[in-house]
Amino acid sequence: MSTMNQHLSLKQKQELALKPKMLQSLKMLALPILELESYIKQELEGNPLLELRDEKDEEDLIDSDYEQAPPETNTALEDVDAPDEVSAAVAEARQLTDILDQWNEYHSGSEGYRSEGETEHSDSMIRYEDDAKEKYLEQLYPLNLPEHEVDFITEVVDSCDSYGFLPKDFSLTLAAGRYKVSARRAEELHQIVLHLSPKGISARDITECLVAQLNQQQRENPIILGMVTSHFENLIHRRYQKIASFFNVSEDTIMAYRDQISKLDPKPGLRIMRNNAAYVYPDVTLKLIDGEYVVIINDHITPNIIISPRYRKMINRGYFDKATTSYVRERINSAKFLIKSIYMRMRTLEQVSLSIIKHQHDFFYKGSGVMQPLTYSAIAQDVGKSESTISRVVKHKYAETPYGIYAFKDFFTSTAGRDDNYESISRHKVKNCIIRLVEGENKSKPLSDRELVDILKSEGLNISRRIIAKYRDEMGILNSRLRKK
Repeated sequence: MSTMNQHLSLKQKQELALKPKMLQSLKMLALPILELESYIKQELEGNPLLELRDEKDEEDLIDSDYEQAPPETNTALEDVDAPDEVSAAVAEARQLTDILDQWNEYHSGSEGYRSEGETEHSDSMIRYEDDAKEKYLEQLYPLNLPEHEVDFITEVVDSCDSYGFLPKDFSLTLAAGRYKVSARRAEELHQIVLHLSPKGISARDITECLVAQLNQQQRENPIILGMVTSHFENLIHRRYQKIASFFNVSEDTIMAYRDQISKLDPKPGLRIMRNNAAYVYPDVTLKLIDGEYVVIINDHITPNIIISPRYRKMINRGYFDKATTSYVRERINSAKFLIKSIYMRMRTLEQVSLSIIKHQHDFFYKGSGVMQPLTYSAIAQDVGKSESTISRVVKHKYAETPYGIYAFKDFFTSTAGRDDNYESISRHKVKNCIIRLVEGENKSKPLSDRELVDILKSEGLNISRRIIAKYRDEMGILNSRLRKK
């Protein structure tokens, strides 16, 4: 006979639970301005107490509400179940009205900094290019490859054309020799590159490109493999009957395999070779006025949030039952939290922007083009926020400066290397050095990345070849072989 023992034990568990309102506030902090405006409009649809002024002329709306308003009841304030709640609702509504008036006044002051003729979302929409090639090469990090092998792979990818193919005259063996990589290892590394996502980049021909994109089952199918290798010419010229006869299958089978092959990408390089520019709208404008920077939040929708005239009239009368009172107070609290979240987002954006300006003093005040190494931790400590908050502020947001539009993340530069005094060097300083050397090089004998490393080392800057190649590519500077004239 078995016995069942019961034990009572106490466990202490520490857990952080985020309330829905807290999650809403964090979400709004992370949204870029155009997405924020869409989000606010969605919130307004769920809160009839609020609406946008510019959707309809306010005076006409008030007039129509008076015409459509139901006749007032004979219910006196003292006859309502909870007159104190009604009084509280009226007070809260008036408080919300004051908040919105102050909000509008605050924005009016900010708008004063705008230049004449500057209109909503007008001339500040620009192309901003993110470096997809850098993200592509980041797939190598988990492989823990030696630096010289990463340098070799970087040169291989750099040498590809815009479609992702290596030139006919490119030799893996010769390139491998420059990085002390054996010919056998070079082929293994080339296979690694071919199978990074998107697959097929660095292929030497279309066949190698497509084969790299086949999954395991497709590669083990002799018909599919044959169609993209020995019978590829027949495939592209639609000689399906000829292929079917060779493999002794029906033409329908060949057509089915053709459909699978048609899903492969014959030009994978287009996805990473700097062709993914997007139009962005800056979240903030940083203007130098009387020797000091002013942060202008590019927010055009929130000053137009008003209390619905219909609800304003209802609240001012103060004649409604307990259920309506409860609903109105709930919507008022929701509206106040929405405005508070928007304000906190704006305030945090302003604080972070001013802190960035302070830390990147030479870039903003001297126009040096050089940024100092800067981390989220430094800004978080300066403004009294957490690093995760700074990360949310920085993500997907842009700033318009006197020197152009920058992603917020551009102001956070990691250490690219060190000088002879073991001081950190920012990537922008290294980029400026690369530009200077490339512009002054002999165009018939351009400087290789290794030569750039050696020159910078002689100038007291210790930078790895991989960093040189990475920054050169970010700036759209071709490798030495392609720069040769």
